[in-house]
Amino acid sequence: MNDEKSQKTVLVVDDTESNLDMVLAILQDYDVIPCTSGADALSIMKEEPVDLVLLDILMPEMDGYTVCTRLKSDVSTQEIPIIFITAKTDEESIEKAYELGGADYVTKPFKPKELLARVKVQLRLQDVIRELDFLATRDNLTGLYNRRKFFELGEVLFNDAAENLYALMIDIDHFKKINDQYGHSVGDIALKKVTSVISDMVPPDAVFGRLGGEEFAVLFLSENHDTTMEITSKILKTVAEATIPLKDGSSFSCTISIGVACKQDTTSSIDGLLKDADMTLYEAKESGRNKSIFRER
Repeated sequence: MNDEKSQKTVLVVDDTESNLDMVLAILQDYDVIPCTSGADALSIMKEEPVDLVLLDILMPEMDGYTVCTRLKSDVSTQEIPIIFITAKTDEESIEKAYELGGADYVTKPFKPKELLARVKVQLRLQDVIRELDFLATRDNLTGLYNRRKFFELGEVLFNDAAENLYALMIDIDHFKKINDQYGHSVGDIALKKVTSVISDMVPPDAVFGRLGGEEFAVLFLSENHDTTMEITSKILKTVAEATIPLKDGSSFSCTISIGVACKQDTTSSIDGLLKDADMTLYEAKESGRNKSIFRER
């Protein structure tokens, strides 16, 4: 079985059991979730990760148009492609399907090769879109959010968080010396190693980005000051203990400095919060490096 196909999940929504059986047979290489009502489809979409929806239009209680509208109005599901499947072939029905956000349209009775081909096209298109989105929003060396995406996500987090939003500004200590002594290729390895360690230590919903060179920023919600400083202490210790291998079989390690700030009632913008964290980063570097300092007002 093709591994890529086996990872794709297709939700099929049709109130006729025989149609579901037919689609299951056609899409046997995919993980297919059969469903007989629009309400059940919406419930499943909240619980299961789905890559594509095959959606019948004519169903009792909630038709396919309504289901599509609900899915496209939800941020968590609006990007999932929907292929309408129906016996309706009039232009008005087809036009409405596309207007509501449908990606494609397949008429009954199914032609197996046509249905399979259309499913393949939409799934491949989703892969391309995800790849392009990754390239547009990520730093190509570390895989972290790039500066533009970091501020885009950070702005949302800043506006939504009433309190306990913390910012970390992080800088690799003496990074120029690493590049000068070992070369830029080793410097790149160090960057990837350090950011990988940090990624494993910060909360899973943190916004972590590379702002430029060896400077990084993290935004996350934390229970309190003590919890935040415990996280930074673990990051400092783990980074310092990590080793970067060299071609001759030896290795070296590096350290980082961290400036910490918390959103206050007087913090008017994400720029202001990061500026506070950057000021304490400077203090950490000036007072010996390999430490974290909290910005208190």
